Amino acid sequence: MKPSKARTSRVSPADPPPPTQRIGLVMTGLLLSVFLAMLDAQIVATAIPRLVADLGGLDQLAWITTAYVISSTVMTPIYGKLSDLFGRKEVFLLAILLFVVGSAASGAAQSMGQFITFRVVQGIGAGGLFVSVLSIIGGMLSPRAAARYYGYFSLAFAASALAGPPLGGLLTDLVGWRWVFLVNVPIGVGALLLVGRHLKLPRTVRPVRIDYAGVLLLSTAVVAASLVATWAGTKYEWSSPVIVALIAIALVATAAFVPVERRAVEPVIPPHLFRNPTFTVCALVSFAAGFVFLGAVNFLALFTQAVTGASPMVSGLLLLPMMAGLVASSIVSSKRISQTGSYRWYPVLSMALGIIATAAMATMNADTSRPLAAVYMFVLGVAAGLNMQVLTMAAQNTASPEDIGAVSATITFSRAIGTSLGISIFAAVFYGPLHDHLARRLPAAALRTFDLDRAADAEKVRQLPADVRHGLAQAYADSLSPVFLLAAVVLAGGLACALFLKDIPLRSRDEDAQEDDGPAADTTNDQLA
Repeated sequence: MKPSKARTSRVSPADPPPPTQRIGLVMTGLLLSVFLAMLDAQIVATAIPRLVADLGGLDQLAWITTAYVISSTVMTPIYGKLSDLFGRKEVFLLAILLFVVGSAASGAAQSMGQFITFRVVQGIGAGGLFVSVLSIIGGMLSPRAAARYYGYFSLAFAASALAGPPLGGLLTDLVGWRWVFLVNVPIGVGALLLVGRHLKLPRTVRPVRIDYAGVLLLSTAVVAASLVATWAGTKYEWSSPVIVALIAIALVATAAFVPVERRAVEPVIPPHLFRNPTFTVCALVSFAAGFVFLGAVNFLALFTQAVTGASPMVSGLLLLPMMAGLVASSIVSSKRISQTGSYRWYPVLSMALGIIATAAMATMNADTSRPLAAVYMFVLGVAAGLNMQVLTMAAQNTASPEDIGAVSATITFSRAIGTSLGISIFAAVFYGPLHDHLARRLPAAALRTFDLDRAADAEKVRQLPADVRHGLAQAYADSLSPVFLLAAVVLAGGLACALFLKDIPLRSRDEDAQEDDGPAADTTNDQLA
């Protein structure tokens, strides 16, 4: 049953609103945290080949990102519910602290096992970063006013998206891949201090009843499903006892999760949210977007380095067209939505352009020119940017105030679970036939002494004979083509869902004030807008 407003009461409504200077400092801290979350997603991709060459284990390539994504995915809806129960500020501070600690430990890792473990810690923190910012903004502003602020956050996306790939390559080339993770520490500490000192929010009083059974079942289902996507067809056969057991665990945990959530007083993912068709469509499209737009970045970096022979720094520069397209479309769409209050066609266009871009990428091979690949990446970036803020805004627009955290978390969770499965499934599709393509493309003498981990380092590849380099590039291109074809199929499903999205005009501040039963929200909105 949907919680009633009677269960939520504002305390201390007469507390003075924060001055403009404090608001600016808080927004700076929030912008830094968004920059931090986005930077990590972009900066790591260009360092992965050098990291693998250093620590070894190309067969664990997916785990470099999957360990991070699985842990952040599991935690995302949990953070959303905790923010509704305990306060958005407290949960935000916990998340960023864990992220900073995990980043520092990842940069100091001495083995792939240690690195993956520390990425889990980093992911646990990351799961609360973006969703906490969305919850804070969504709780203080009307959807239409929030659209204007999401435009400001596009600047953080711009800085991280444009700086991430070349910065990752530059750091990797000049001081080593470890600084790709250590650079998070000063940024995270700055955000922690700004938000911790200056953010003051009206607190809510709600019964604190943790849905432990829901948390356990959700975590079990996500981890099991991710392991199936990672291991099936590569480390284990689909018919192996391990994969069959994991599939069974995922299905049983999911089946048990639904009735548990229906009975829970404070469910992790409130079932009544899915009775809202706008929310359901946004969750499905977010899944498709996360699966492709975030899941494919690592493989684009792999293409630029393994197929075109670019160094990590040059690889980062080659990814700039994609990031530029993402930033431009994100800023423009946010501005237009704020002006018009209309959002329906942006996700539709996002999916359609994504299909065109990924289908074109499936045709790339070792002879594809870098300028042509850059055009494909630019179109993919434009497609990605058209849905970044739109889906969260649309879902928040139809949500009640007490569900803002859960709504923000569930949309983010849908995108994150899509990313987790996307990376794992893409890795399985890529890595499965790679050895066959290598056997077909490489000379027999080279194949006998070939080190697959060495192939991840462009500098070492350049030391190989010309015929071996060309065969290696062709083998990688052959293995990457099915990845992009699968991406196009997933986006086609996302397009079918996006066509059902209704265009419900975003609420304005005045409409929120009329609906709100307390003065605090109206005061806060006036101060922040």
